[in-house]
Amino acid sequence: MTSAQNPVKKTVARRQSELETRRSELLGRIDLIKAELDSHQDRDWEELATQREGDEVLEGMGLDAQAELRAIAAALTRVETGDYGFCQKCGTAIREARLDVLPYTPFCKECAA
Repeated sequence: MTSAQNPVKKTVARRQSELETRRSELLGRIDLIKAELDSHQDRDWEELATQREGDEVLEGMGLDAQAELRAIAAALTRVETGDYGFCQKCGTAIREARLDVLPYTPFCKECAA
Protein backbone atom coordinates (compact mmCIF):
# COMPACT_ATOMS: atom_id res chain seq x y z
CA MET A 1 0.00 0.00 0.00
CA THR A 2 1.42 3.41 -0.96
CA SER A 3 1.46 6.42 1.35
CA ALA A 4 -1.27 7.99 -0.82
CA GLN A 5 -3.49 4.99 -0.06
CA ASN A 6 -2.63 4.90 3.63
CA PRO A 7 -3.77 8.09 5.39
CA VAL A 8 -1.99 7.10 8.62
CA LYS A 9 1.39 7.00 6.85
CA LYS A 10 0.64 10.32 5.19
CA THR A 11 -0.27 11.82 8.56
CA VAL A 12 2.90 10.49 10.17
CA ALA A 13 5.01 11.86 7.32
CA ARG A 14 3.33 15.26 7.66
CA ARG A 15 3.85 15.25 11.41
CA GLN A 16 7.48 14.20 10.96
CA SER A 17 8.00 17.18 8.67
CA GLU A 18 6.33 19.49 11.19
CA LEU A 19 8.52 18.12 14.00
CA GLU A 20 11.67 18.62 11.93
CA THR A 21 10.62 22.18 11.09
CA ARG A 22 9.95 22.91 14.77
CA ARG A 23 13.33 21.40 15.68
CA SER A 24 15.05 23.76 13.23
CA GLU A 25 13.15 26.74 14.67
CA LEU A 26 14.15 25.81 18.22
CA LEU A 27 17.80 25.33 17.28
CA GLY A 28 17.76 28.80 15.70
CA ARG A 29 16.14 30.25 18.82
CA ILE A 30 18.77 28.66 21.04
CA ASP A 31 21.55 30.09 18.86
CA LEU A 32 20.01 33.57 19.16
CA ILE A 33 19.68 33.21 22.92
CA LYS A 34 23.31 32.11 23.25
CA ALA A 35 24.47 35.04 21.12
CA GLU A 36 22.44 37.48 23.19
CA LEU A 37 23.73 36.07 26.47
CA ASP A 38 27.31 36.21 25.21
CA SER A 39 26.95 39.81 24.07
CA HIS A 40 26.43 41.25 27.56
CA GLN A 41 29.75 42.74 28.54
CA ASP A 42 28.60 46.07 30.00
CA ARG A 43 30.77 47.49 32.80
CA ASP A 44 28.03 49.69 34.30
CA TRP A 45 26.66 47.85 37.37
CA GLU A 46 23.11 49.17 36.94
CA GLU A 47 23.07 48.14 33.32
CA LEU A 48 24.52 44.74 34.22
CA ALA A 49 21.75 44.22 36.79
CA THR A 50 19.09 45.04 34.21
CA GLN A 51 20.74 42.78 31.66
CA ARG A 52 20.95 39.97 34.22
CA GLU A 53 17.19 40.11 34.78
CA GLY A 54 16.72 39.77 31.03
CA ASP A 55 19.30 36.99 30.92
CA GLU A 56 17.27 34.97 33.43
CA VAL A 57 14.26 35.17 31.12
CA LEU A 58 16.40 34.18 28.14
CA GLU A 59 17.93 31.28 30.07
CA GLY A 60 14.43 30.05 30.95
CA MET A 61 13.41 30.25 27.31
CA GLY A 62 16.53 28.32 26.35
CA LEU A 63 15.82 25.60 28.90
CA ASP A 64 12.23 25.31 27.63
CA ALA A 65 13.51 25.03 24.06
CA GLN A 66 15.99 22.31 25.07
CA ALA A 67 13.23 20.33 26.79
CA GLU A 68 11.04 20.61 23.70
CA LEU A 69 13.98 19.52 21.52
CA ARG A 70 14.39 16.37 23.64
CA ALA A 71 10.67 15.62 23.27
CA ILE A 72 10.89 16.16 19.50
CA ALA A 73 13.93 13.89 19.23
CA ALA A 74 12.04 11.16 21.08
CA ALA A 75 9.02 11.64 18.81
CA LEU A 76 11.19 11.39 15.69
CA THR A 77 12.66 8.17 17.06
CA ARG A 78 9.11 6.84 17.48
CA VAL A 79 8.42 7.80 13.85
CA GLU A 80 11.46 5.75 12.76
CA THR A 81 10.41 2.73 14.82
CA GLY A 82 6.76 2.93 13.77
CA ASP A 83 5.54 3.73 17.28
CA TYR A 84 4.59 7.35 16.59
CA GLY A 85 0.97 8.18 17.33
CA PHE A 86 0.54 5.36 19.83
CA CYS A 87 0.56 5.84 23.59
CA GLN A 88 3.81 4.58 25.10
CA LYS A 89 1.98 3.55 28.24
CA CYS A 90 -1.23 1.80 27.11
CA GLY A 91 -0.58 1.33 23.38
CA THR A 92 -3.77 2.95 22.11
CA ALA A 93 -3.76 5.42 19.25
CA ILE A 94 -3.32 9.02 20.33
CA ARG A 95 -6.16 11.20 19.04
CA GLU A 96 -5.35 13.49 16.14
CA ALA A 97 -6.59 16.54 18.08
CA ARG A 98 -4.04 15.82 20.82
CA LEU A 99 -1.25 15.38 18.29
CA ASP A 100 -2.29 18.67 16.68
CA VAL A 101 -1.62 20.42 19.98
CA LEU A 102 1.33 18.31 21.18
CA PRO A 103 2.83 16.58 18.13
CA TYR A 104 5.66 15.13 20.24
CA THR A 105 3.50 13.70 23.04
CA PRO A 106 4.23 10.06 23.90
CA PHE A 107 0.96 9.58 25.80
CA CYS A 108 -2.76 9.59 25.13
CA LYS A 109 -4.82 12.08 27.11
CA GLU A 110 -5.93 9.46 29.64
CA CYS A 111 -2.40 8.22 30.42
CA ALA A 112 -0.98 11.76 30.52
CA ALA A 113 -3.48 12.65 33.25
